[in-house]
Amino acid sequence: MKKQVLAATIAALALVGCNKNTAAEPKEGEKSTVVTDSSTEIQKVSYVFGYDAGKTLKQIEDQLDLDIYMKAFKDGYAGAESALTQEQVQALGVAYEKRKSEEAQQKQAEAATNNKAEGEKFLADNAKKAGVQTTASGLQYKVITEGTGKSPTANDGVYAAYEGKLIDGTVFDSSEGQPVPFMLNQVIKGWTEGLQLMKEGGKYELYVPSALAYGEEGVPGAEIGPNSVLIFTIDLQRVADAATIQKEQQAMMEAQMKALQEAQAQ
Repeated sequence: MKKQVLAATIAALALVGCNKNTAAEPKEGEKSTVVTDSSTEIQKVSYVFGYDAGKTLKQIEDQLDLDIYMKAFKDGYAGAESALTQEQVQALGVAYEKRKSEEAQQKQAEAATNNKAEGEKFLADNAKKAGVQTTASGLQYKVITEGTGKSPTANDGVYAAYEGKLIDGTVFDSSEGQPVPFMLNQVIKGWTEGLQLMKEGGKYELYVPSALAYGEEGVPGAEIGPNSVLIFTIDLQRVADAATIQKEQQAMMEAQMKALQEAQAQ
């Protein structure tokens, strides 16, 4: 859910400089000329404050009254007494958040209904396609390349490259061709079942019903809405024991932490 207007404004002004290198979004194909190379330093700094605040506020779904916003900004900058009391501001914030929460819940419910209908139709049509097989759980899969090695069990780990898509073709995740270590008992049910059907060296396409994926909640940050059917292309490269996978995952985590610390130190 979007932050309330007042919080977003404060954050935008307080966090100025976070996106100093972000290119200005063109307006009708034209680049802004509010400041140029000949502008003074304070003019450029002022532009950064205003531009970052504007980009942050643009994320708010409600259309703001920019005339009122600019007048309020000038009031605050000049040190004038606010037109609203602190109590009014707090009440406004509570009411606004309540309304946005209700709107988000309604939007989630509508998306869940639509995604469920679209997902059921997709799976029904997909089941009729050549090479597609359906298991008792409803998981569908197609063999792209049959492997020749061993198959993992539910308690094994694997190294696999993958790509995940929505039924409209949107790619929401990918290992970009690189094998990733993970345990079969730590992933979605569709993966746990599907990978046990495979052998090392195999490549399958899995069509995962929402009940075997992320269900009614979805994963908003990954563009996975409620009741979403997911499509995964998985290349199973190697089966490994739990100790090997855990050691590899720990090494990857330590490498990521080190990279983060080095970046923060710069």
